[in-house]
Amino acid sequence: MFWRYYYGFDMYYLILVMPAIIFSLWAQYKVNSTFNRYSQVSTYSRMTGFESARRILDANGLRNVRIERVAGNLTDHYDPKNNVIRLSDKVYSSSSVSAIGVAAHEAGHAVQYAVGYNPIKWRTAILPVCQIGSQLSFPLILMGFLFNSSNLINFGIIMFGLIALFQLVTLPVEFNASSRAVNALAISGSITDDELFGVEKVLQAAAMTYVAALAISLAQLMRMFLIFGQRDRD
Repeated sequence: MFWRYYYGFDMYYLILVMPAIIFSLWAQYKVNSTFNRYSQVSTYSRMTGFESARRILDANGLRNVRIERVAGNLTDHYDPKNNVIRLSDKVYSSSSVSAIGVAAHEAGHAVQYAVGYNPIKWRTAILPVCQIGSQLSFPLILMGFLFNSSNLINFGIIMFGLIALFQLVTLPVEFNASSRAVNALAISGSITDDELFGVEKVLQAAAMTYVAALAISLAQLMRMFLIFGQRDRD
């Protein structure tokens, strides 16, 4: 059963997880570099991130959704509980292509909730269970290993699988929000075609970080199945 270990290294980790981690690092580099690149490109209309989000919200009858400034870098998000979009300092008052794209993306999330977009409802529904799974998965696996309990190990793996499920459901939510953002900006005519191309590049780079997160979770899940499945057979 120890063939998968070589000089102290977990070969499953090296073969499965490390490539996913490298992909994740590349995705993070890509989103940062793309955001920074298009942060230097101002829109011809001088429309700010705040104005971009506000226009999309108002066009969809969402005048009740507030927009607030929040500290941090790329901390932009939509808070459905308080019905507010929070935009970071680099987005809120900036007229760059990056700011327009990020703000429009968050407005896209608000529209998703308003129209009852199914994947975002599914994600909201499973979130509490997935949060529990993220907290219990590794402790359960460790306890199962210490007490030689396959049931605890399997339950821990199932709990970890919930994390991957949440990330899987997140993908269509993020891609759809970006699609709504691009379409809304194109219809509004508030940015040029070249600027819209830049917005698409920024949002595509951001989407890759979600793909990378799913890849890491799936790689870890497969590693668990291989390690503990082999343990049970031995």
